[in-house]
Amino acid sequence: QVQLVESGGGLVQAGESLRLSCAASGTWFSINTIGWYRQAPGKQREWVARISSGGRSYYADFVKGRFTISRDNAKNTVYLRMSSLKPEDTAVYYCGQLGVPTYWGQGTQVTVSS
Repeated sequence: QVQLVESGGGLVQAGESLRLSCAASGTWFSINTIGWYRQAPGKQREWVARISSGGRSYYADFVKGRFTISRDNAKNTVYLRMSSLKPEDTAVYYCGQLGVPTYWGQGTQVTVSS
């Protein structure tokens, strides 16, 4: 059974940084693309970043230059380093093992105060 567990969220002030972690189990982690998504209150879930099995990373325009996705296959973990956080980055952040089906974690709350 595939399980993804996010951690690292919290309350920070604008301009500060956080690092989110996504720990996976029950899956051939190293061969899968992992993505980070977020959902703010009253909004649809939106894609933030993803990293391929080979380590190639892709970002949504609104986080380019501020967020960095990385993976440690030995630890079955993907990270999202978030810098220069803005109040509009406030959301629940989810990681997902992308595919058919896609597996999701339970999410971690990130709140950025102004």
